[in-house]
Amino acid sequence: RDDVESRGLGDVYKRQTPPAPTTPTTPTPPAEKKLTIMEKIKHEAKHYWDGTKLLGLEIKISSKLLVKIATGYELTRREYRQLQRTISDVLRLFPFAMFVLIPFAELLLPFAIKLFPNLLPSTYESKLDKEKKLNILRNSRLKVSEVIRSSKSLLKLPSNITEEQRQDFKDFYNKIKSSDQKSIDRNQLFRVAKLFKDDLILDNISRPVLIAIARYINLKPFGTDQILRYRIRHKMLKIKSDDKLIDYEGVDSLTVPELQIACASRGIRVHTATPDQMRRWLQYWLDLTLREKVPSTLCIMVNAYFYGDVYTSQYDALKAVLCSLPEEFYH
Repeated sequence: RDDVESRGLGDVYKRQTPPAPTTPTTPTPPAEKKLTIMEKIKHEAKHYWDGTKLLGLEIKISSKLLVKIATGYELTRREYRQLQRTISDVLRLFPFAMFVLIPFAELLLPFAIKLFPNLLPSTYESKLDKEKKLNILRNSRLKVSEVIRSSKSLLKLPSNITEEQRQDFKDFYNKIKSSDQKSIDRNQLFRVAKLFKDDLILDNISRPVLIAIARYINLKPFGTDQILRYRIRHKMLKIKSDDKLIDYEGVDSLTVPELQIACASRGIRVHTATPDQMRRWLQYWLDLTLREKVPSTLCIMVNAYFYGDVYTSQYDALKAVLCSLPEEFYH
C-alpha cells in the first residue's frame, strides 16, 4: 500500500509540476542552390527568347497602330507611347544583332551593356535591371536636390522686363526681406515666377547646376554647355507635349505604371508614394505648367528642391523656392 501511495503521489507531483521552459528554435532557411553553368546558360537563353517573343508581339501591335495613323485616325497617349517605345526598340536591334551574327562576339555583350546600359531593347531588360536603374536615378536625384539647395545665385533677372514687372518683383522681394511672406498672394507669386523663362534659366545657371538638372531628368551630362542646354530644352519640349496629352485625356485615365512613369519623367517623387498622392502631384504640375504658365524648367527645380520631402502642394513649394533666394539674386 505504501508503494502504491508513493507511486500515486509521484504521479500527482508530476502532473502538478509545470514543464521546463524550452527555448524556441528558429528554423534555418534553406541554403540557396547554386546554378551550374549549363543552368545559367539555359536561364539566359530563356530570358532572351521571352524578350524576343514580347518584342515580336509589340511590333505586331505597333504595325496596326501605323495602319491606324495611315487611315487618318488619331492615336491616344497610350498608343503613341507604345509606338514610340517599339520604334526605339527596333532601332536598338541593329547594334544588338552584331553581337549575335559575329562569332564569339556575344562574349563581349556583358561589357557592352555595362558601358551602354540602353543598348538592349526594353523587352530584354529584367526586373532586377530595372530596379537597379531606378535606385541609381533615385540616388542621383537626392544628390541633385542637395546641389540645388546649396547653390547660390542660381538665376538672374532678365534685362528686358518692364518697369511694372520690376516694381512687382521689388515689392515681392521686400515682403520676403521683411519676413512678410504671408502677404504674398498667389497671383503675385505666379507673376514673379513667369519672369524666369526656360531659356533665361538655362542660359544663366552655372555648369554644375546645369549638370545637376540634366542628371535629375535622367540625361547623361556629356558635351559642352551649349549641347547640354539643347538636350535639356529638347527633353522639356517632349514633357510639354506629353503634358497636353495627359491634360486632354485626364490624370485619372492613367494606370498605376503609366502614372509612375509620368511622375518619374518630371522629377516627382514616386518611391513610397501612393497612387492618390502621385495623381495629386501630377495634377499640380499640369496646373502650374499649362494653366498658370509657370516655366517647366523652374517647376523641375522646384521638384528637385523638395525631392524626398513631403509638402502640401507645389504652390507652397514654388513659394518656398522663390522665398529662399539669396540677396545677391535681388541685386
